[in-house]
Amino acid sequence: MNTIFRKILMLLSFAFYNKLKLSKKKESEIYNVILTKLSTVKITNKNIKKTHLEFNSKMRNIIMQRNLKSFLKISFLQKMFFVHNRFFILLELLHLRKGKWNFYKHLLKESSVGDPVRYFLYPNSSGNTINHVFHLSILKDEFNIKLKSIKSVFEFGGGYGCMAKIFYLLNKNIRYTIFDTPIVNLLQYYYLKSLNLDVGYKNHRFKLQNELSKNTNLQNNKVGALFIANWSLSEVPIKFRNKFLPIINQHQFFLISFQHFFEEVNNFTYFKDISAKLNKRFEIKFIKNKFYKGSIFKKEDHYFMIGRKWQTND
Repeated sequence: MNTIFRKILMLLSFAFYNKLKLSKKKESEIYNVILTKLSTVKITNKNIKKTHLEFNSKMRNIIMQRNLKSFLKISFLQKMFFVHNRFFILLELLHLRKGKWNFYKHLLKESSVGDPVRYFLYPNSSGNTINHVFHLSILKDEFNIKLKSIKSVFEFGGGYGCMAKIFYLLNKNIRYTIFDTPIVNLLQYYYLKSLNLDVGYKNHRFKLQNELSKNTNLQNNKVGALFIANWSLSEVPIKFRNKFLPIINQHQFFLISFQHFFEEVNNFTYFKDISAKLNKRFEIKFIKNKFYKGSIFKKEDHYFMIGRKWQTND
């Protein structure tokens, strides 16, 4: 039923098309890197739930078939990563219009990579990009910070790379680390490399990472460092979540969004508990998402947990 509903919503954007400009030569070069990496990837249930294990298996098949040119039109990828023609997106867009519109308008500009569904009421962007920029506006407004002052980002669960692209529009010198599963890292590589960004697994401005190590976080307590987890930290086992608390502590700001429940876990209780561990170093706010209430098939409250260090030179 969800799949049918998404297809119906996509029809609202039938008049808006993307100009897919990626050359066959460049696409071939990107696939060569991805397929070489894919040959070494083993899909396991370590640190991920059953839902994400099944997703990674499907993602492997899509990559092997070299079927990424229009990956944002694939239903199961949309379900995991992409919001398109939903009414709450209009409310988020109107919220942004009431703010510094010229600033947000620049960030909302959509690319054609992945063949995204354009938002039918604002075709210069997509529902997903509008949603991401709205999230950043919450952090900006609540703490009265300049988003351009953010110098580095660590994103836990980076989707296909949409937030990374937005931060590139904010700051061409941004240092950005995406921590995700090896399979999803490959999708992020395809997307960001197709945008001509400096992306890779070692010394790159956009670094892809899928294992915890002593060097997992490159920010090292620097002012202007942001930790982001949008519906990602809230969807992995508790034991694995807790490993990221020291990493959150190393940032000046954090932005975490989550649903009240995920499978058997009460996320609201969980994040209230970890806020008690973080509040000696951070000013923390819980904000109910006033626009997003889940899908018509599953109504549920969603929240933002945002934080700012009391001492920014810590």
